[in-house]
Amino acid sequence: MYNLIEEKIGFSLDGYLVLVIGAIAIYALVLISASPLWLGVILAIVLPGFFMIQPNEAKALILFGSYVGTVEKNGLRWTVPFFMRKRVSKRIRNFESSKLKVNDEHGNPIEIAAVVVWRVQNSADALFSVDNYESYVAIQSEAALRNLATSFPYDLHEGDTIALRSHPTEVSAKLVDELKSRLLQAGVEVQEARISHLAYAPEIASAMLQRQQASAVIAARQKIVEGAVGMVELAIKKLSDDEIIELDDERKAAMVSNLLVVLCGENNAQPVINSGSLYT
Repeated sequence: MYNLIEEKIGFSLDGYLVLVIGAIAIYALVLISASPLWLGVILAIVLPGFFMIQPNEAKALILFGSYVGTVEKNGLRWTVPFFMRKRVSKRIRNFESSKLKVNDEHGNPIEIAAVVVWRVQNSADALFSVDNYESYVAIQSEAALRNLATSFPYDLHEGDTIALRSHPTEVSAKLVDELKSRLLQAGVEVQEARISHLAYAPEIASAMLQRQQASAVIAARQKIVEGAVGMVELAIKKLSDDEIIELDDERKAAMVSNLLVVLCGENNAQPVINSGSLYT
């Protein structure tokens, strides 16, 4: 179980208001001819407390090693000068992994890479739960991608339900879920994760390409045969219904054979005139 740190609002005041109050205090001391020592004390207390926060930025406040809160209000701010301030960007960032060479579920070597869109959600966890949250995101993203690649096949085969190449939406959802669980401890929110590169490893790429081509040819042939059988069936039924010619079983077999050759052949059929009888 992760020991998460709760992010809380740190103490800070509007910097411009503090500037006005400080100027009034200095002016009052000048009017009463106060010692320059007092002016130096006021400046030494007030000036170190000023800091600037840009949009989508936060600063964690630390007092003697203890986390005391986070300030996220934009603009010039002022806080207790003894507070140490650490900057954390809460802007959306992209991380693109390197091309990883792993084995898919069937043991085929593949190359895979992914793009992860993330942002810091909890500045306290990002700073104090992990040593370096940017490095943590990079390493855990690649580890999650490796685990994903070994959990699914590259292509769909008999018995498979999800494949890396044919189900990008489902695979991306799985990757996002795993990244969220891994990066929770670092206070990081994962907004999107998608595979940016997917290919067979070079040593088996040509063999897998031939396999894909063979699968495509078989699928096309199956479609052609189904269509040809339907056309033959329709032709025989039409001839019988219109009583154009009466065919016995042997003539039907010859007709079916000829039509299948014409319809399923890769080359154009060459007509042959038969001047004799089918039975001679």
